[in-house]
Amino acid sequence: QVQLVESGGGLVQPGESLTLSCAASGSVFVIAVMGWYRQSPGKQRELVATIASGDTTVYADAVKGRFIISRNSAKNMTYLQMNSLKPEDTAVYYCYVVYVRVLAGPPSRAWGQGTQVTVSS
Repeated sequence: QVQLVESGGGLVQPGESLTLSCAASGSVFVIAVMGWYRQSPGKQRELVATIASGDTTVYADAVKGRFIISRNSAKNMTYLQMNSLKPEDTAVYYCYVVYVRVLAGPPSRAWGQGTQVTVSS
């Protein structure tokens, strides 16, 4: 079982920056993918960005050029640097991982509890 703890959310003004952190703990063989999703009121949860074990990244079109995802595999942590924030970025941001518990085992998924990001003047 993997536990995820997010931090770094808050209230910022449009144009400002914020960095989210996510720490994964628990018994794993490898974390293959780490990422971030977000959900706004009345909307479905959507992909923001992911980073694979080889540092391959995927970004949603809405955040390309503004957000940067990174990871520290030694510490099982991932970060989301959010620049030039817009009101439409307001959402609860969820950390997400795909991991393998034992060598050659099946992949499993885990979600964090979420952290609120509010962009408002």
